[in-house]
Amino acid sequence: MSEPIPELLPRCREALAAAEDVLDAARRAVAARVLSGGRIDPPALDANQHAAHGFAWLATTVEALRALLAWAERPGASAGALEALMLQAGFGEYLAQMAGGIAMAQGEFARPADLGLGDGDLAPLRRPGPLLLMRAGNTPEVRAAIAARIAADGFADPGADDETLAMMRSEMRAFADEAIGPHAHSWHRDDVLIPDATVARMAALGVFGLTIPEEYGGSGLGKRAMCVVSEELSRGFLGAGSLGTRAEIAGELIGQAGTADQKARFLPGIASGAILPTAVFTEPEAGSDLGAIRTRAVREGDTYRVYGAKTWITHAARSDLMTLLVRTDPASRDHRGLSMLLAEKPRGTPDRPFPAPGMSGGEITVIGYRGMKEYELAFDGFAVPAANLLGGVENQGFKQLMATFESARIQTAARAVGVAQNALDLALAYAQERRQFGRPIAGFQRVSGKLGWMAVETMLARLLADRAARAKDEGRRCDIEAGMAKLLAARVAWANADNAVQIHGGAGYAAEHPASRVLVDARILNIFEGAAEIQAQVIARGLLERRN
Repeated sequence: MSEPIPELLPRCREALAAAEDVLDAARRAVAARVLSGGRIDPPALDANQHAAHGFAWLATTVEALRALLAWAERPGASAGALEALMLQAGFGEYLAQMAGGIAMAQGEFARPADLGLGDGDLAPLRRPGPLLLMRAGNTPEVRAAIAARIAADGFADPGADDETLAMMRSEMRAFADEAIGPHAHSWHRDDVLIPDATVARMAALGVFGLTIPEEYGGSGLGKRAMCVVSEELSRGFLGAGSLGTRAEIAGELIGQAGTADQKARFLPGIASGAILPTAVFTEPEAGSDLGAIRTRAVREGDTYRVYGAKTWITHAARSDLMTLLVRTDPASRDHRGLSMLLAEKPRGTPDRPFPAPGMSGGEITVIGYRGMKEYELAFDGFAVPAANLLGGVENQGFKQLMATFESARIQTAARAVGVAQNALDLALAYAQERRQFGRPIAGFQRVSGKLGWMAVETMLARLLADRAARAKDEGRRCDIEAGMAKLLAARVAWANADNAVQIHGGAGYAAEHPASRVLVDARILNIFEGAAEIQAQVIARGLLERRN
C-alpha cells in the first residue's frame, strides 16, 4: 500500500472516526469503574489504576492521530511522498496498537480487555478504511521506503505555518551544529558544566528571554517558539536544551504572579542571561506529592528564615536565583500552606559551590543529563527578604506553580523530541556508513524498519508538542494536551535511543560513542517534570471528569 496523500486522506479520516468511537467506548467503560456522581472516586481509581492509565495512553494515541491527520491536511502537504508514507505508517501502526495493546512501559501494556472493551467495542476498527491501514499501512516495505527517503532527501517538513518559527529553527539548528553538538560528548564524558562562554552565546541569541514580554527585555514570543528552540538545542545536547527550562519556569512564575517590583527587578536579568535561575521544589520525601513539602519559611520581621532540605535541584551551584517552594503556614498539612520565594544567592565555585550563609549542598552524581549538574540542598536559617515572596501574599505557592506546569511539560516534550531526533540522526548516519556482508547495514530490512519507524514517531511526538503549544498560545487550558505531549515524546525518545544503540551494536555501547550518551539522557525524560505514571493520572482524571 503506497498512495499519495489525496487518496489517503478519506481513508485516514474514516480511521480517525473509528478510533474516536473506540475511545468513547473506553471512556464509558473506565468511567463506570472510577467515577461516583460524575467525579473521580480516589479508592476506585487506585483499584483500577492500570485501566485508567491505559485509557490515558489510548487517548494520547488518538490525539497523535488527530495531529498527524491535521499535518497531512495542511496546505502543500499533498505533494510530499515522504509525508504520505509517514501518514499511512502512523495510522496503520497506532490503529493496530489500539486493537492489540499499547505499550505503557517495558512489560506493561494496555490491552482492550484491560479497559473493559469487548469485540463489539472494537468493531469500528474493522471498517474498510482502518482495516486496510492496519494490514498494509506500516509494512516492512513502507518503513524501508521511509528510511530511504530520509537518507536521500532529509526529514519531513514539520509544517510550521509561521515564517518566524521556520527562521528560528534554522538559526538554532545552525548554532547547535556549530557550538553544541561537537562538544556535547566531551561535556558529558568529563561531567562538567556547559561552559560560561556557551551560556553567554545562548543568552545573546535570546534563548532565556523567549517568552518574557518585550517590556522586560524578552522577545515576547509564544510557546511554539519555545518548542522550536528547546528541540533544536536538545538535538545538540539535552543539557543545553534544558538550560532554558529554568528561565522559562522562573519567567512564567514571576510574569504571572509577581508584583510590579518583582517583575522589574528580575525579568530583565533572566531575559538577558545575567540572572540564571533554578527551580527548588523537590524534597527527599516529596517528589510528585508537592503537598507533602516540609521545608519551612519562618517570618522574622522583614526576612524569611528557611529551614529544610531539597533534592534533585538542577544547576543549583551556578544559579543566581532560586524559585523556592516552602511551607509558610506551619499548621497546614497540604498544598494550601505553601508559598514561593524568589531567593537570591551568590554563584558558587568548584571549591565553594554554595557560599551563602545558612545554605549548603552536595552534588548528586548521575549517569546522564549532565552539563548543569544535580544537587541536594540543606537550609538552616537561610535568609530571604520578605519583599521576595512571590506575589506578596503567603500560601499561594502551589497555585502559582500549577499555573506553570503546562508550559514546563510542553517544553519537556520538545526536549524529548530533540533527543529522539538526535538518536535518529546518529542511527541513520551509522547505518549508512557501516558495512556488513558487502553492503551498508541500512539496506537490511530490520535496520531500515527501525529507522523508518523512528522517523514516524519522532514526527508524531513533534506534532503533539506543537499542538499543545498552540493551545497554550491561544489562551486555552491545555494541561491534558501538555501531559499527552510529554507522555508520548518521552517514550519515543527512549525507544529511539534504544534503537540507535542497537543499530550501532557494540560501538553504541561504548562510553566514547555519542549513542551511549543519548541513551542515558533519554531515560530521564520519563521521570522529570512529572513521571509517566503521573502524566497518565492527570490525563485520565481530566478526560474522565471533563466528559461527565
